[in-house]
Amino acid sequence: MNGKARFTVTIPGLRHWKEQIKCQSACPVHTDARGYVRAVAAGDLEKAYLIARGPNPLASMCGRICGAPCEVNCRRGTLDKPVSIRALKRYVCKRGKTDDLTRELAAINQVRDHLRNRECAGGEENAVLSALFEEGGYRRASGEKVAIIGSGPAGLAAAHDLALFGFKPVILEMESVPAGMMYLGVPEYRLPRALIHAEVEAIKALGVKIMTNVCVGQDLTLQEVIDAHHAVIIAIGAKKSRPLQIKGAEGRGVIGGVDFLRAVALKRPVAMGENVVVIGGGNVAYDVSRTALRHEVEDDVSRTALRLVGVKNVHLCCLESREAMLADEIEIREGAEEGLLLHNGLGPDEILLNKEGAVTAVRFKRVLSIFDEEGRFAPAYDEDDVTEIPCDTVLVSIGQSCDLSFVDPERDGIAVTERGTFVLDDAQSTTRKGVFVAGDAELGPKLMIHAIASGKRAARSVYEFVMGVPIMLADRSFHVPIEKYFRKPGFEVLPRQSPDTAPQPERTRSVAVEVERCLDDGKAALEAERCLDCGVNTIFDSGKCILCGGCADVCPEQCLKLISCKRIAGDGRRENLAELLNHLEGGENGAIIKNDDRCTRCGLCAERCPVNAITMERFLFRSVCNGR
Repeated sequence: MNGKARFTVTIPGLRHWKEQIKCQSACPVHTDARGYVRAVAAGDLEKAYLIARGPNPLASMCGRICGAPCEVNCRRGTLDKPVSIRALKRYVCKRGKTDDLTRELAAINQVRDHLRNRECAGGEENAVLSALFEEGGYRRASGEKVAIIGSGPAGLAAAHDLALFGFKPVILEMESVPAGMMYLGVPEYRLPRALIHAEVEAIKALGVKIMTNVCVGQDLTLQEVIDAHHAVIIAIGAKKSRPLQIKGAEGRGVIGGVDFLRAVALKRPVAMGENVVVIGGGNVAYDVSRTALRHEVEDDVSRTALRLVGVKNVHLCCLESREAMLADEIEIREGAEEGLLLHNGLGPDEILLNKEGAVTAVRFKRVLSIFDEEGRFAPAYDEDDVTEIPCDTVLVSIGQSCDLSFVDPERDGIAVTERGTFVLDDAQSTTRKGVFVAGDAELGPKLMIHAIASGKRAARSVYEFVMGVPIMLADRSFHVPIEKYFRKPGFEVLPRQSPDTAPQPERTRSVAVEVERCLDDGKAALEAERCLDCGVNTIFDSGKCILCGGCADVCPEQCLKLISCKRIAGDGRRENLAELLNHLEGGENGAIIKNDDRCTRCGLCAERCPVNAITMERFLFRSVCNGR
C-alpha cells in the first residue's frame, strides 16, 4: 500500500447503521429480513413469523413468488452467495401454519403486539401500522367507507391497513375471483390457489368486503364510486398485453401472454397447436412458456383435466443474449429442465399466415444491438440473417399496461398523461380530491412487493385525507451491548442451501404441481446460520483503545486498518470531519478505520482486544409517530 494513499471515511450515523442492514433497506416495505432469519437460526419460529408478517399482510405469498430485492442486496452475496431469504420466509410462514386460515387470523393480534414492541428493528411501515394501537396515538377512523378498485396485492394491502386504521374498505373486482394478477397472472405451479384463498380470507376477516364481477366503467361509473365513498383508491393491475407491432400480428393463433395466463387460471379453453412460439424474455414470458408446456383443458363430459395432445414444442424467442436476459436465472434454468427451447438474439419481423389467416410461422432477424448510443431502446438487426420458426400459436409477452378506459378525464376531473398514466402528487393523489392510486397504476409493472408497499402508502394517504391529520414520524435508534456474543464455528464457510424442486417429469404433468419445495428444518437452520447479522456492529471505545493493532491482526477479512489521521480524506460531511481533524491536528495521531461491507461480525476483534475497547452491539431503530 502506498504510504501516501488517503482513505475516504464515513462517520457512522443513523443512516449508515440502517443502510448496513442491506436486506431491510432494499425491501420496499422494509421487512426486517435479518431479524426473522436470525430468529430461525435461534430456533424461535414464532418470533420469526411475527417479524416477517408485521409489515407485510401477504407474507406467505411473498415467500413463494417475491422477486426478493432483499436477497439480491444481501451482503453475504459479496462473500460467496446471498442468503436464501425468500425460501426462509416461506419456511417461516409454513411452520407458522399460515397456510391455515385459523392460524392466520389468530396471528393478527400477535402481530399487533409485535408492532408495539420498541425493541425491534422496525421501519416506517411498522410505525404507521402500530400508531393507532398505541395509547395516546392517532385517533382511529370510525367506519368511514373507502372504495378500492382492484383486488391485487396493492388493493389487498391497502384494504388490510385501512381496516386496521378503523375504516370500512370495500374492494371492487371486475373478475370472478379476488387477488388480481396473483390469481390470474401467476401460474398455479408457483402459487397454490389454497394459499391465495387463505390470505384473502384473513384480510376479509378484518372487515374488508370484496365484491367480485363488478366492473367500474360498465356496471357503475367511477363518479358513482366516488360519490358513495369518503375516498377511493385505484389499484388496477397491468393486465393488458402490449401488442406486437409487426405484420401478421392480427392472425388467428396470436394471443397476448397475459390473456393466455388469465384463461388458464380461470380454466377457460385456449386453442393451441403442436408448436408454440413465445415472444419475450422476462419472467412473465417464462410464466407463459412454462404454463404452455403444462397446458390442460377440461373434458366437458368427464370434467377431468386432459393434456392437449397437440402441444409438442414451446419456443421462447427474445432480443437479449443469454447473459442479458431479464428473466431470473432460476426461471431460465427450470425452463430448460422442462424442455423449453430458448432462442436468444432474435427479433420478430413478421408472423406468417396461411390463406385462412392462421399462423404458420414467425420470421425473425438476428439482433445486432438493442439500444442506441444514448441508451434508448432502438433494436438494430442483420437484414441478411433471417430465421423462420414454424408454429401454430404465438404468445406475445413483451410487456403489459393498465387499462384506464373507465376513466373520463374531463368528466371525472382526473388528469391522465399522453402515455396513459395518472398525474399524481407525492401522496399518490390524483388531480381529483380524494382519489388515490396504488400498485401498477402508480408504478407500472413491478414486483409484487412494490405493489404491496404502494398499497400501504396509499392507505396512509387516505387516513391523512379523511381524518385531516398528517402522520408525522421521527426516528429513534440505539445500540445495545450483546452479552456473551457468539457465532457457531464455521458459519462463514457454510454453503448456500436452496429449496429442492419437484422431479421434472412430475412438474409438467399439471399446472397445479408446485415446482419449488419448502426447506426442511435442517436446511433452514443451516441457511439461517449463514446470515451475517448486519444489525450487529463493532463499537470502539476510543478512550480505552491503545492502538495495539491486535484487532486488525486477528481480523480474517482484513477489514480493520490502523492509519495516520493525515491519511483520512473525508466523506463530504465537512462539519463532522472538520471537527474530528481539528481535534487531531498537529500530531502523528492514529486512527482505526473499518470496512463495514467486508465485516462478517465474527467477533474475533472484540475477543482479541486486551483492554475491552471493542464491544459487539445490536443496532435497533424505529420510526415513531409524533416523535414519541
